[in-house]
Amino acid sequence: MRICIVLAVALAACSSGAKQHDDAPATPVAPPVEAPKPANQPKVSIDTPRGAITVDVEVVATPAKIEKGLMYRQYLAPDAGMLFLMGKEKDWTFWMHNTLIPLDMIFIAKDMTVAGVVQNAEPKTDTLRTCGATSLYVLEVNGGYTASHGVIAGAKVRFDNVK
Repeated sequence: MRICIVLAVALAACSSGAKQHDDAPATPVAPPVEAPKPANQPKVSIDTPRGAITVDVEVVATPAKIEKGLMYRQYLAPDAGMLFLMGKEKDWTFWMHNTLIPLDMIFIAKDMTVAGVVQNAEPKTDTLRTCGATSLYVLEVNGGYTASHGVIAGAKVRFDNVK
């Protein structure tokens, strides 16, 4: 009997008393909740005419991780990206095969300047994209990011905690 009373009190305390109506509007789906970033989170900073910007990055350096890139991801936080450590200088080409979100690609030269930018690469295509200049690193960010932040060729770039 004591368990039944405790259970009844607990159920009453959890009930809000409000009824859900079938005609109530659906709650919009929010982007995933991001976990707190560690203090040593890798970052890329770019000097722009509007001031320095900073992108929290996931760093990839192995051929398999470079090839997969941001494929199958449905969301990328507004100031986040993926930094590709290519291992050698080359006029790199990228595609959007199985990539679900539009991306901007920032090609970074060995001298730590922006070699070029590809804006709003269309998702789910095998079209090859390049900036037409050699680079050692490539930073992918959300489509529209470079235009909205004023990222241009020649801008100075800095890495923090990139290994």
